[in-house]
Amino acid sequence: MKAVELQKYTDEELKQMLDDLKRKLLDLRFQLEMNKLQNHSQIKLVKRDIARVKTILRGRELGIRR
Repeated sequence: MKAVELQKYTDEELKQMLDDLKRKLLDLRFQLEMNKLQNHSQIKLVKRDIARVKTILRGRELGIRR
Protein backbone atom coordinates (compact mmCIF):
# COMPACT_ATOMS: atom_id res chain seq x y z
CA MET A 1 0.00 0.00 0.00
CA LYS A 2 1.31 3.44 -0.86
CA ALA A 3 1.85 6.21 1.67
CA VAL A 4 -0.56 8.50 -0.18
CA GLU A 5 -3.34 5.96 0.27
CA LEU A 6 -2.53 5.60 3.98
CA GLN A 7 -2.86 9.35 4.57
CA LYS A 8 -6.62 9.04 4.06
CA TYR A 9 -7.07 6.85 7.16
CA THR A 10 -7.66 8.13 10.68
CA ASP A 11 -5.20 7.49 13.49
CA GLU A 12 -7.38 4.77 14.98
CA GLU A 13 -7.69 3.00 11.64
CA LEU A 14 -3.93 3.18 11.16
CA LYS A 15 -3.29 1.76 14.63
CA GLN A 16 -5.67 -1.11 13.89
CA MET A 17 -3.96 -1.66 10.55
CA LEU A 18 -0.58 -1.68 12.32
CA ASP A 19 -1.78 -4.36 14.73
CA ASP A 20 -3.10 -6.44 11.83
CA LEU A 21 0.16 -6.09 9.92
CA LYS A 22 2.22 -7.11 12.94
CA ARG A 23 0.01 -10.17 13.39
CA LYS A 24 0.41 -11.00 9.71
CA LEU A 25 4.20 -10.67 9.99
CA LEU A 26 4.19 -13.02 12.95
CA ASP A 27 2.17 -15.56 10.97
CA LEU A 28 4.52 -15.25 7.99
CA ARG A 29 7.56 -15.79 10.19
CA PHE A 30 5.93 -18.82 11.72
CA GLN A 31 5.19 -20.22 8.26
CA LEU A 32 8.79 -19.56 7.27
CA GLU A 33 10.09 -21.57 10.22
CA MET A 34 7.72 -24.41 9.42
CA ASN A 35 8.86 -24.37 5.77
CA LYS A 36 5.33 -23.67 4.54
CA LEU A 37 5.87 -20.16 3.20
CA GLN A 38 5.62 -20.13 -0.59
CA ASN A 39 6.47 -16.50 -1.33
CA HIS A 40 9.31 -15.20 0.83
CA SER A 41 8.97 -11.67 -0.52
CA GLN A 42 5.71 -11.29 1.44
CA ILE A 43 7.73 -10.75 4.61
CA LYS A 44 9.58 -7.85 3.00
CA LEU A 45 6.34 -6.26 1.77
CA VAL A 46 4.65 -6.51 5.16
CA LYS A 47 7.68 -4.98 6.88
CA ARG A 48 7.57 -2.06 4.47
CA ASP A 49 3.86 -1.54 5.08
CA ILE A 50 4.51 -1.54 8.84
CA ALA A 51 7.23 1.07 8.36
CA ARG A 52 4.92 3.24 6.25
CA VAL A 53 2.14 3.16 8.82
CA LYS A 54 4.56 3.94 11.65
CA THR A 55 6.05 6.83 9.67
CA ILE A 56 2.65 8.38 9.04
CA LEU A 57 1.60 8.01 12.68
CA ARG A 58 4.85 9.56 13.90
CA GLY A 59 4.54 12.41 11.41
CA ARG A 60 1.09 13.16 12.72
CA GLU A 61 2.41 13.18 16.29
CA LEU A 62 5.01 15.75 15.29
CA GLY A 63 2.50 17.79 13.31
CA ILE A 64 4.08 17.14 9.94
CA ARG A 65 1.56 17.13 7.10
CA ARG A 66 2.28 16.47 3.45
